[in-house]
Amino acid sequence: MKLDQIGNILDNKTTGKVKLGGWVENLRSSGGIQFFIIRDGSGIIQATIHKDDVDKKTFDEASKLTQESSVIIEGEAKEDKRSPSGYEVKIKKLKVLQVAEEYPIGKKEHGIDFLLTNRHLWLRTRKQTAILKIRSTVIKSIIDFLDEQGFTKVDSPILTPTSCEDTTTLFETKYPGGKVYLSQSGQLYNEAFIASVRKTYCFGPTFRAEKSKTKKHLAEFWMLEPEAAFYDFEDNIKLQEELVTYIVKSALKKNKRELEILERDVKKLENIEPPFPRISYDESIKLLNKNGFKIKWGDDYGSPQENFISQQYKKPIIIHRFPAKMKAFYMKPDPNNPELTLSADIIAPEGYGEIIGGSERISDLKLLEKKIKEFKLKKNNYEWYLDLRRYGSVPHSGFGMGVERVVMWICGIDNIRETIPFPRTMARMSP
Repeated sequence: MKLDQIGNILDNKTTGKVKLGGWVENLRSSGGIQFFIIRDGSGIIQATIHKDDVDKKTFDEASKLTQESSVIIEGEAKEDKRSPSGYEVKIKKLKVLQVAEEYPIGKKEHGIDFLLTNRHLWLRTRKQTAILKIRSTVIKSIIDFLDEQGFTKVDSPILTPTSCEDTTTLFETKYPGGKVYLSQSGQLYNEAFIASVRKTYCFGPTFRAEKSKTKKHLAEFWMLEPEAAFYDFEDNIKLQEELVTYIVKSALKKNKRELEILERDVKKLENIEPPFPRISYDESIKLLNKNGFKIKWGDDYGSPQENFISQQYKKPIIIHRFPAKMKAFYMKPDPNNPELTLSADIIAPEGYGEIIGGSERISDLKLLEKKIKEFKLKKNNYEWYLDLRRYGSVPHSGFGMGVERVVMWICGIDNIRETIPFPRTMARMSP
């Protein structure tokens, strides 16, 4: 079935005969005219049926339509400044595919729990559609950028025998061979890939059984994880800055209509260019203490502290050299101060929190063995990982980027559950 697309009509200012398939988003009548807002996934347009221009059967069928009824319409597309989109279709033929039952999501305000319970329907609304399209752009731009930089995508396993991050956030699952976990990260496996393809990335769902119920946390989220041989700490940060900039510029270019729907202040995105401002962890603690936050050296940030730091800058902020005791065992110590690591987080501006965490990795076998012991990890579980240091170890670095956090920031929305089609939290597993 060959159909025209509303998006093409709006973008190309198309007029003349069109045939569209879609859903009735809204409707009203005025005398001998019926007005419809039609949505087809590519855009939204006003359509009208005039009683004098169609036969009685067509007009009567149109009068029976309800919100979310599905239709195919044929008619004339023309410019009309009175229409919300600036264009209107005057319907000549109407095929009703299905008259929808009373739609649960009305024009009134609904609570977040109701909307999440009806997520399969909520996704149809303009705002949610706009978020999905921006998410698609973010994902495509990530892949395009890394492809251009010579990275090879290699898939890491979802089921793993060991932890990469905090062992308290593991999802345990049954397996014939014993106890296994849903992956928190593909990073350790990425470190094996670099001796094969040099620059690699994995990209897929990751799982954290975090007790947090904030608007910035999910139990299942998508994470990008690049890893590169012969990349030091500075190379790693440069790659992050360039990637974030590429993503933002792609969204600004491809999603103008969606950003307008979300009423996003794009001026706050247009100034995203490297280099990003930097402060050390030490400096961040002093800044927080100076402004009344009770946090001591060695503590991790909470949302209030992150939000405050991010509000001080108009660009993403790089916080670097975190204490070794609060970071993962594989992070390389700072040569100038072994209590610190060559690690960095990127915090999005406007209070959107951490979007990237990364580091240069330990490449020395003896030091990595010492760290495994210090962190009280079972060495047997990491023998394969230690092999990577036994056979041709090289300096290497990498990072993880949470896709949903990036989408949340670019869209300018305040709840991460809107950034993924069907969010999974510790309290919700349906629909």
